[in-house]
Amino acid sequence: MPKFAYVGVTLDGREVRGTHKAPSRSDAEVSLYERHVRQLRVTEKKSILQYEISGPRIKREAVMHLSRQIAAFLRAGLPILEAVHTIGAESENSSVRRMMNQIEDGLRSGERFSDCLDAFPKVFPEFYRGIVRSAEVTGELDTVLARLSRYIERDLQARRKIKSALMYPAIVALMAVVTVVILAIFVLPKFEVFFADLGAKLPLTTRMLLGMTSFLGHWWWAVVLGIVGAWLLYFVITRTYRGKYARDALLLKVPVLGETIEYALVERFCRVLASMVGAGVNLTEALAVTTESLRNRVYIKRLGEVTEQMLEGQGIAGPLARTGLFPGTATQMLRVGEDTGSLDTQLEVTAEYYETELDYKIAKLTALFEPIVIVAMGCVVGFVAVALVQAMYGAFNQLDM
Repeated sequence: MPKFAYVGVTLDGREVRGTHKAPSRSDAEVSLYERHVRQLRVTEKKSILQYEISGPRIKREAVMHLSRQIAAFLRAGLPILEAVHTIGAESENSSVRRMMNQIEDGLRSGERFSDCLDAFPKVFPEFYRGIVRSAEVTGELDTVLARLSRYIERDLQARRKIKSALMYPAIVALMAVVTVVILAIFVLPKFEVFFADLGAKLPLTTRMLLGMTSFLGHWWWAVVLGIVGAWLLYFVITRTYRGKYARDALLLKVPVLGETIEYALVERFCRVLASMVGAGVNLTEALAVTTESLRNRVYIKRLGEVTEQMLEGQGIAGPLARTGLFPGTATQMLRVGEDTGSLDTQLEVTAEYYETELDYKIAKLTALFEPIVIVAMGCVVGFVAVALVQAMYGAFNQLDM
């Protein structure tokens, strides 16, 4: 049974604190209230074992469901405090339950919902909190939360498509590596002994193959250290701003892959900016928060220049076009929205357009990647097969002579 820590005040004004076991936080509050404890603050205690099992991380799927649930409760006329309390009490995820309990405590102490979310920056990104903060001012929190839920759902769907598209090539590549390792460790050494006993002169391909397997067999630790060292070097370099910028710039220049990344960033940019502008966030502030949400240093740097040009009165479509990071179709669609005063709507339309284009780019990238992996695996296995067959034929011919 869960254990809850509580702090409260008795009827005679004396502060009390302790722990209480109960099936849920609500049951603990009711039980303590019956003991004449008032001004309660109840939080769930967690053992080290529970912490290791459940972990503090809250996935984006959970944030999507939370947003949708709170929006539904608010539309039904339920106060935000009761909505948060109900979700926290019914959640099966202990991390979500504790987070909602902390948000509830913040609301009870007079904080706004957006202020409570600020305590969880890793769960709720800056653009999410900014949109919620603006929605509280305009009184459209239910509508905005529903819109945020749909945005997170679309983002998750795009990620699932990319993962599923790359799954088959990844499996083929893994099988190729496993095949080579098995041949190098178990099969080829036995053939080497067999050929040595025959005293046959081996062809060049076979000598090359046996040389590589011999090198891997004796110097495998050096290969492993080299791989680990290269990974550590990459890790250290990409911790710096210049390293991250160089990595992001290089990825954008890779054929097919770079265009796919560009479309994904454009779709995300339009989707987040549309949500923020639709929620009433100032365009300059919305652009700054949206830029940070992209996490691509090339886009962040050049879009920072767009903010400066906007403050000079140049609008948004023109400066975006001059960055060279947005396709002409995107900037043209945004220019129409800017001229007609329907920028948020046009941003949504642009995001939907590039969402469809992104699906096509992912399919194209997968169609290109799959044959490359298959051909590479075929070349490796084919080289091994040719080397062994040539050696067998050469050995038998020398024996016949």
